[in-house]
Amino acid sequence: MRLKGKTVIVTGAARGIGRACALAFSREGADVALLDVCRDVPGVPYQLGTSSQLEHTAGQCRELGAAVLAEQADVQDLAGLRSVVARVTDRFGRIDALVNNAGIAAPSGKSTHEITEEEWRLMIDVDLSGAWRMTSVVGPILTAQRSGSVINVASTAGLVGYRHFAGYVAAKHGLVGLTKAAALDYAPLKVRVNALCPGSVRDDTQVEGRMLAEIARSLHLPVSEHEETFLQSQPMNALIEPEDVAEAAVWLASDESRQVTGSVLTVDGGFTAR
Repeated sequence: MRLKGKTVIVTGAARGIGRACALAFSREGADVALLDVCRDVPGVPYQLGTSSQLEHTAGQCRELGAAVLAEQADVQDLAGLRSVVARVTDRFGRIDALVNNAGIAAPSGKSTHEITEEEWRLMIDVDLSGAWRMTSVVGPILTAQRSGSVINVASTAGLVGYRHFAGYVAAKHGLVGLTKAAALDYAPLKVRVNALCPGSVRDDTQVEGRMLAEIARSLHLPVSEHEETFLQSQPMNALIEPEDVAEAAVWLASDESRQVTGSVLTVDGGFTAR
């Protein structure tokens, strides 16, 4: 129960890594505020998390003993985020950690010069500016408390380049930069900011993950064979599990990492060590 008495906000909590994080926090005793867009977003070529998936995540967290607030929220809407976070503080009285997990993998699959301005703007607005918006709303609460942890879920794409993913790579590199700058801003106020950089995360049906399959589609890889294709580049000969990322997030939210800030923690099976 490393997080007993703490309240954690998780964005993109309807499924995938977000759900895995929500469940891991709940198992460790935290109460959770679960946010997701719960609708499709124009320009994103695949279905995003739904309200029923978000409620399923919430139900699983309640079964683990957590108090839960589940809210529809769009990280592109700053005013809406302010209203949601106000409801979180009304419900729980405080916020101890923020997991900026909401993100999209597509539109991708094009050379840099083929990306439209609308596609570029959408990727940056969700994957980078979305994390900034949440931090800008939650940051004043954490600094007033003189405690807290912000965990930005970036990617190995925040550390290395990938062909045909210029927008995603730029957004995730930007998120790593935001992490380091914000960590220095908040360090005197005892608020920590760190980034998690997962590698190829398996689409576990238990958390209804689908990000790896969507990346495969962007690369025109057969979805039936995509795991084997990504596995070939893994030094440890295994895909990353959603729980691996979630457990790293738990550590960054806990007091065990109280002197860790401005760090970039890879959960990639050695992919970026080459």
